[in-house]
Amino acid sequence: MCKHCDYTIHGAHHHGWDNSLPPVQTVAPGSRLYFQCLDSSGGQFNRDSTTADVPNLDFGKINPVTGPVYVDGAQPGDVLKIQIEAFHPSGFGWTANIPGFGLLADQFKDPYLKIWDYDPDTLAPALFSDLGKVPLKPFAGTIGLAPAEAGLHSVVPPRRMGGNLDIRDLAAGTTLYLPVEVEGALFSIGDTHAAQGDGEVCGTAIESPMDVEVTLDLVKGETLAFPRFSTPGPVTRHLDAKGYEVTTGIGSDMMQGARDAVSGMIDFLGRTKGLSAEDAYLLCSVCGDLRISEIVDMPNWVVSFYFPNVVFE
Repeated sequence: MCKHCDYTIHGAHHHGWDNSLPPVQTVAPGSRLYFQCLDSSGGQFNRDSTTADVPNLDFGKINPVTGPVYVDGAQPGDVLKIQIEAFHPSGFGWTANIPGFGLLADQFKDPYLKIWDYDPDTLAPALFSDLGKVPLKPFAGTIGLAPAEAGLHSVVPPRRMGGNLDIRDLAAGTTLYLPVEVEGALFSIGDTHAAQGDGEVCGTAIESPMDVEVTLDLVKGETLAFPRFSTPGPVTRHLDAKGYEVTTGIGSDMMQGARDAVSGMIDFLGRTKGLSAEDAYLLCSVCGDLRISEIVDMPNWVVSFYFPNVVFE
């Protein structure tokens, strides 16, 4: 628990954005809250889970978020300021290839599951296999507000008021700003991760239940079309030390360029490190970064995939 937090939010999980959901807590601007969050499977995977459990995943329980919290005084047109204070990891995580999901779903059609065990106190790099260790950087994959549009909306796609953003830099110390669409803002958070690469290419990161501390405040008079955030310092220091191997995709279709860049890295890791295609795909998702390197030299664009060498040190 959190001695310096004003509220603890636990056991209040929901599986979609809906502005008719009753708030589980009303708080004043400036309040610090402690959220107990589930992983994106909603607890369906555990340390004993295997690949055989992936086809049994109940998608009705996917991506639960904790909340919603009503922020007193929040009105449509305001901005909610979320200061991400701290994460309290569990030490357990998983990464999976879920058939039909992910950037290369047409190439990886079979289920696959990797269970992670890491030190929640030191956050030392997590062992993937005898070959590699992945540096950790906890963050919340889903963090957002209720939409103005009535009804229940899937938590899977991101929206202008946040949601399943999967931005790995929404880590401790970052300040996130979200446009408010409904009275009270109705803030929720969940889908916590121990590590992820930019792009989350296989569709999952190191999915890991953990608790999160945030401070919620209001900004009046600022027009915000989409989320923005500020980081307290460097964002890739945990990966930069030994440089990168980089593959590219080039063409007029940026999505195809992204697919080609990732496919090239999977081939490279298989050839140089002896990884299976499945293991390489999962590793790319938890620690490799997709980047738009060039978007002006029409008709072809360049997408690059950066894989950190520190994983294999």
